[in-house]
Amino acid sequence: MCAGYGLGGGRGPLPLDLEPMSEQGNRVLLEEWARQWLGKANTTRRQKRGVNLNPIILGEGGGARSLELAWWWLHVGGEPAKFSAFNSRDDALVSKWRKPFQHRALIPADWYSEGGKRWALPDGQLFGIAAIVAPRAADDGGEGLSYSMVTRHGVGEASTVVSSRGESRMPLVLPRELHDEWLDPDRPGDAELVERAQLVSEEISRAMTVVEPPAEPEEKPAAEATLF
Repeated sequence: MCAGYGLGGGRGPLPLDLEPMSEQGNRVLLEEWARQWLGKANTTRRQKRGVNLNPIILGEGGGARSLELAWWWLHVGGEPAKFSAFNSRDDALVSKWRKPFQHRALIPADWYSEGGKRWALPDGQLFGIAAIVAPRAADDGGEGLSYSMVTRHGVGEASTVVSSRGESRMPLVLPRELHDEWLDPDRPGDAELVERAQLVSEEISRAMTVVEPPAEPEEKPAAEATLF
């Protein structure tokens, strides 16, 4: 199960070539997020520097998109689920996750961590990871969002990472040809969408390779959280 991912590693310019990341307000939001958390997303908890919410891309209908900060651990009834809910299996979306599967998002990333290694595309390209979304009760009494990263069985080089259960999993990275359909709020989350996502993600998933992380910055990020 993927427990970390990020954008740019907290050093240098952020990759912003997924709509609507490059829009002025979103760019400022992303740059502030990267500065505060050194470009790394961890499962969410309250830390000394606040709640580590992470950016996700949402579909607004008619092809429009928005970017928001959300809690990485799916909520049930507005509160963090008591069971493990930071990752959700693709083969359980129609059964265990049917309701949140009707509300989907993309997680922008240019690397993820698994098996103690950092994984990325060979050219360092920005990619979108499939996610499902549910509402949460925000700290200010309003409404916010939570999300769970969708995972698939490992393929290619990534299949060499095997869990204690003897299974290989990796994030469900979607090629850009499927982004609009995945984000479309009018597109039902069903078995057909799962099958299509699994099929078209095969090539980009096989391209993932181990990369060396950048040198550690002087300031360390807030402590990583894996479980509540």
